[in-house]
Amino acid sequence: MFSKTNLLDLDRPQLAEFLEGIGEAAFRSQQLFKWIHQRGIVDFNAMTDLSKSLREKLAEKAVINVPVFEREHYSEDGTLKWLFPVDNANSVEAVFIPETGRGTLCVSSQAGCALECTFCATGREGFNRNLKVSEIIGQLWLAQNRFPQADNLGARLDGVSASRVVSNVVFMGMGEPLTNYDNVVHALRIMLDDFAYGLSRRKVTVSTSGIVPNIDRLREDCPVSLAVSLHAPNDALRSELVPINKKYPIAELMEACKRYTDSSLGSVVSGVKWQRRGSPRDFVTLEYIMLDGVNDSQEHARQLINITEGVPCKVNLIPFNPFDNSGFHRSPDTAVTNFQKILIKSGLVTTVRKTRGDDIAGACGQLAGQVENRRSPRRKTSTDSLSIQ
Repeated sequence: MFSKTNLLDLDRPQLAEFLEGIGEAAFRSQQLFKWIHQRGIVDFNAMTDLSKSLREKLAEKAVINVPVFEREHYSEDGTLKWLFPVDNANSVEAVFIPETGRGTLCVSSQAGCALECTFCATGREGFNRNLKVSEIIGQLWLAQNRFPQADNLGARLDGVSASRVVSNVVFMGMGEPLTNYDNVVHALRIMLDDFAYGLSRRKVTVSTSGIVPNIDRLREDCPVSLAVSLHAPNDALRSELVPINKKYPIAELMEACKRYTDSSLGSVVSGVKWQRRGSPRDFVTLEYIMLDGVNDSQEHARQLINITEGVPCKVNLIPFNPFDNSGFHRSPDTAVTNFQKILIKSGLVTTVRKTRGDDIAGACGQLAGQVENRRSPRRKTSTDSLSIQ
């Protein structure tokens, strides 16, 4: 049976190639991109500046399948969480955080996660599959087109432009983005494209647990802001909390961070104007979840200072967000403050993340979704056999 192409899966060069394949001019990809991503139109007949013959070809050979959310949860602090079905068996979660002058969307890249970080609800769910480009970019498409029709959200979006409700995107939802590398990069390119969402590379952040080879690939292919889930200042403890550390230990990870911020290294693939030389930032953000009695001592702070010497970075301390049977507790405010003071005194720029959406299980580490066969013996759990394609 003939399968139509979902245009939401294609970045602009791919869309141009698709159009050429059906006998149309490649430059029409710019018009089509604008209709889909800027105007939120999915009905080919409504794309009035395209010729009738092109619209008929698109209707015959293509579709624009955008996601729908199954549930929407509102937090007291204004945060929203959506549950997106991605197939008959799996659902993922995305979170929108409105602030004055800014709207940040936290997107998922996988149904579940294979890395099994011990403090993360997603890791406890197991891993089922990578998300397609359309399932990643679809979260942004839906968020961007959700709000103009939602008059009751006006107060929550104070100061956010109606034409660009989502000003920032962070890959900090379900999954490890750099183990779904190709699909994540194509989604990034759509987010950055001026004919789509036109986001700044500084305002798109990929968070990784430390897949070193793909950190280097990302720097070459589509450099955006990088955040690294560090969470421990020595290999023994980090290997317990973040098992991928056994494959890519801290010293290797810190060297990768140095390379990522070094604008003198090489250049990215040319040919599309948003692909430019160098890193979008001169630092990497190191994320550090504060776990009571586990990684929050003054000695841990001093160890963190030592391992980051010479690394262009800032540290973001994250209060632990509890979930059922996690086995961990949030560090007391005094412990977080003392930890921060030690880092700042050493010269490390250090912030404390404001917890948002924890009353709807929408905060960092709480996203779980619904994953089929999450405890299946078929799923890979060994970091030694983890695919990084």
